[in-house]
Amino acid sequence: MISEPEMAGEPGRVGDGEARDGDGAGEVLDAFGQGHMGFGQGRMGEPWPRRPWRWALGGAVVASVVWTVALLLFPWGDRQPDMHGYWLNEAPCATLPLKALGTAIAPREPTDEAGSTGRADSGVLNDPALDQASCFIALRSATGPERSTKGWSIGYTVGVRMELHKKTDPAAEFEAKRGVTEFGADPGVKVEAVADLGDKAYLLTSDNGIAELRVLEGGAVLSLALYSSLQNEESLDGPPMGDGSDLPDLSPYQSAMISDMRDLMDGLKR
Repeated sequence: MISEPEMAGEPGRVGDGEARDGDGAGEVLDAFGQGHMGFGQGRMGEPWPRRPWRWALGGAVVASVVWTVALLLFPWGDRQPDMHGYWLNEAPCATLPLKALGTAIAPREPTDEAGSTGRADSGVLNDPALDQASCFIALRSATGPERSTKGWSIGYTVGVRMELHKKTDPAAEFEAKRGVTEFGADPGVKVEAVADLGDKAYLLTSDNGIAELRVLEGGAVLSLALYSSLQNEESLDGPPMGDGSDLPDLSPYQSAMISDMRDLMDGLKR
C-alpha cells in the first residue's frame, strides 16, 4: 500500500518555496520525488487532501473488477452454441418419413429386389467440433415417374443436409450465405424468410428446378432441398417432342417442405 509522504525536519510553513534554517525540506515530495507547491498545502495539524493518483488507482481497480465480472458472465470468443438437444445417429436419413412431400408428390421410392432404397447417403461425420450428414432421397412412385404430355418424364429428389456446429456459432455464416446456392452466389435466386421455424429460416427458389429450405437453430444448420428433373424417354407414339426444358413449378410444395423440415428437426432431437 502506498502511504502519504512524510515531511522532513521541523514543522514549518510550506508553499512559499523557501525553507527555514534547520527545518529541512520546505515542500512535500510526492511518490515521484516532485514537490507540490500549490495543491494540498496547509498548516501542520490540518488534514491533507487526498492525492489525485489515489483516485486514478481506485478507478483502475474498479474497471478491472468490472471487466473480470463481464468476462465471467459473457465469455466472448469461446462461447459454444446451444445445441438444443440435436444429435446425429448412424443413419439419420433412414428414418426420415417425408410424409408431406410424399403426399403432395409421391412417397419415397420403395425398396426393390436388389435392396435399393432410392437413397444415397454420404455417411456421418462425428467430430468434437462438427457433426455432419447428408443424403438424397428419390420421390418416385411405384408406377414410375410423372410423365408430361410431351413424352418427358419428371422425377423428384429430396436432398437433406445436417450440420451440428458444437464449438463455434454458425449464425454469422448462415446469414452471409442466405443467397448462395450449391452453384455459388446467384443474384437471381429468390430468398424469403420463413417465420416460426428455428432461430432463422430462409426459402430459396430459382428457375432451375430447385427449391431449398434452410434453418438455423443454435448450433444446428439444416437444409431440405427439392429437385425436379426431366428424363428423355421414348413414348408409345415416338420420341419425346421439344427440348424438355420446362421444369415444373415447385412453389405448390413449399408448405410440404416446411412440414417435413419440422419432422426432421423433431427427429434429430433427443
